[in-house]
Amino acid sequence: MLVPFRYNLRSLFVRRTATLLTALGIAATVAIFAGVLALEAGFRTLFVESGREDLFVFLRPGSTNEGDSIWRRDLADRLAKTLPGIRRDASGEAFASKECYLAVRRFRVGGGETNVPVRGVEPRTFDIHGDGIRIVAGRRFRPGADEVIVGSKLVDRIRGCALGDVIQLNTTPLNVVGVFESEGPYASEIWGDLDRMQAALVRPFPNRVIALLEPGTDLPALARRLEADKETPAKVLTEREYLAAQTGALSQVLLTLGSVLAVVMGLAAIFTATNTMLAAIASRTHEIGILLACGFRPLAVFLAFLGEALVLGLLGGAIGCLIVVPLNGLETGATNFNTFTEVAFAFRVTPDVLATAVVFSLVLGLLGGAAPAWRAARLPPVTALRRQ
Repeated sequence: MLVPFRYNLRSLFVRRTATLLTALGIAATVAIFAGVLALEAGFRTLFVESGREDLFVFLRPGSTNEGDSIWRRDLADRLAKTLPGIRRDASGEAFASKECYLAVRRFRVGGGETNVPVRGVEPRTFDIHGDGIRIVAGRRFRPGADEVIVGSKLVDRIRGCALGDVIQLNTTPLNVVGVFESEGPYASEIWGDLDRMQAALVRPFPNRVIALLEPGTDLPALARRLEADKETPAKVLTEREYLAAQTGALSQVLLTLGSVLAVVMGLAAIFTATNTMLAAIASRTHEIGILLACGFRPLAVFLAFLGEALVLGLLGGAIGCLIVVPLNGLETGATNFNTFTEVAFAFRVTPDVLATAVVFSLVLGLLGGAAPAWRAARLPPVTALRRQ
């Protein structure tokens, strides 16, 4: 026979001050833990969910990102124009484009410096991305002109990125003629004409080739053929695979940070919950004796007090989730350690994040209440009844 649950609820209400303080301690721990998880989820979502399965990235073999990849221009042209399986328009022109890429030091609006990705693209890039790149202010840059367009997330974060400003790259002044939006990391980049960006950045070679392939193309077979190609060996990935590969370092840092904070603050929350439950048992020793004398088994008493601790944990988890929910959609920036460039992204308080936070709060309550519940269950009935 189990102790009625309303007994535990009444006890928590009677000790509402101690209950609230313990729940708030757990809530603070849960909120910080969930906040770090939401940050990691936002960063991972920006890269993974925005990547396309029908857009392919060609890098030089052995490259881990486009900054490490360098193509000879004639080889990049050969790949883009002659590779079987690349989709073509009605005129027979391939949906393929060469791009150059470099991280350039720029100054933040609020002070400090960071690395901003600068990308040189061909006009075909816009056809390949389609609605994934949307001009929201101004216009596109003209091919061959010293003009750039900037990602919308740079406008308020990086100096000189507003419409009409001039960005100086080495000795080349570039006019900002447009602002574009993108669901992915491109919204944190500066784009210009491939030839002009190569000249301004002193980067004579493109870094990657992107292309749309015909539906039904056997990607593993294509990858094997390109790896073994004697003239134009290449590493091929879908855009989603490529972007997902760029999240590893920062995701690991955020998860490690969240784990460390969870352990350090969690220990404090566990001690708080333990002290609360021990105080409750000390003040209710006579009640425990009555429960045992009435026929409730020690296991029932143990489960009753453990359930009380779990309710404390659940209450703290609920408060912690309420604290972190307003962070959803709040934008911030961090350095992507794979490319050493800053990328802007938003907190994503997903159902998975909230579920993980609630489970974490229950674990805190369980660990904090296990020892006091065991102590309550082991009290001799006669001894407990003698205490007031």
